[in-house]
Amino acid sequence: MIDYLIRRLVGTIPVLLAVSLFVFLFVHLLPGDPARLVAGPDATPQDIAAVRADMGLDRPLVVQYLRYLGQTVQFQLGRSIKTHQTVAELIGERFMPTLLLTVFAMVWSVIGGVAVGVLSGVKRGRWQDQLAMVLAISGISFPGFWLGLLLIDLFSVRLGWLPTGGYESWQSFVLPAFTLGTGVAAVMARFTRSAFVEITAEDYVRTARAKGVPERLVVWKHTLRNALIPVITLTGLQFGFLLGGAIVVETVFAWPGLGRLLVDSVSYRDYPVIQAEILLFSFEFVLINLIVDLLYAVVNPEIRLR
Repeated sequence: MIDYLIRRLVGTIPVLLAVSLFVFLFVHLLPGDPARLVAGPDATPQDIAAVRADMGLDRPLVVQYLRYLGQTVQFQLGRSIKTHQTVAELIGERFMPTLLLTVFAMVWSVIGGVAVGVLSGVKRGRWQDQLAMVLAISGISFPGFWLGLLLIDLFSVRLGWLPTGGYESWQSFVLPAFTLGTGVAAVMARFTRSAFVEITAEDYVRTARAKGVPERLVVWKHTLRNALIPVITLTGLQFGFLLGGAIVVETVFAWPGLGRLLVDSVSYRDYPVIQAEILLFSFEFVLINLIVDLLYAVVNPEIRLR
């Protein structure tokens, strides 16, 4: 198991290097001059040139990238052009709200999605199955910003039950977590149903039923446990998607998280923050994929030999 872990860790190094290069190039292709923003609207060309030299933007891209890579490895992410805070401080302040929102959204979407998927698989072809799949397709089809605005209008403006945004109490989590997790719950339901139907066609399930095993035990012990194995992969990938994909939801609900920080940073051409956030989101995906691979290796030891 240790050898497998080491191989997987070594395999992530080229991925992270490639991601850092793409992030660096992408940010530098954005229109606008950060040196001009830092210098201010009344700055002379000489002032702008001095700021550009101080920021290292007058050097060749290769030199800038190597400098950026070296600083990243040492966790020196620079300072925000807009607020002059260190990027690490900014991300640290915004990380917990995004993480909590993602966890709340993931918990309800996994529980709800798996439950709906199992119900749909057990009642395959019946009205419960058709209703569940209609709900799943609707959940995938609804844009997050539209669903969020609809929920705000209904539960906040008309009924006054929940706040429209903010980060003050547990009520603030309800609408954004539901909005963020709806698409994931829909995907989870369809994926669980597909895996459930596939497992029910296996010989050992038919044998259990032929032996007279109660249907409840067939569903929960023989079918569901094996159907959840591929769901582990989907759960990990969707968790990474939620962490990096909360931009729209955080903007709609004025949520003080990483997604809203990224939107503000792009508007201001805040290069250091943009680079750090995109790199962080990419690292989260790599880390989650590594954890999923390790879970697979625990469930199926044959994977360790590949």
